[in-house]
Amino acid sequence: MLKYTNTAGKPCKWYPVCPMKRFFEEGKLDTKWIAAYCLGHWERCIRYQMEESNRYHPDHMLPDGSLDESLV
Repeated sequence: MLKYTNTAGKPCKWYPVCPMKRFFEEGKLDTKWIAAYCLGHWERCIRYQMEESNRYHPDHMLPDGSLDESLV
């Protein structure tokens, strides 16, 4: 089971609807992404930042802003 690593002890507010959650549950995304961003320091997540500023970002964009074509 993954544990939260951020000081607030809460996941990103977008995690329940984020494609990263779905990709992780489908076994397509490594645990490191979820642990480091979604349950960790989500304020550093480019996806989070773009969502907060209402900017488009593709589903296959990783939390660091890179695109993973294998998720398309």
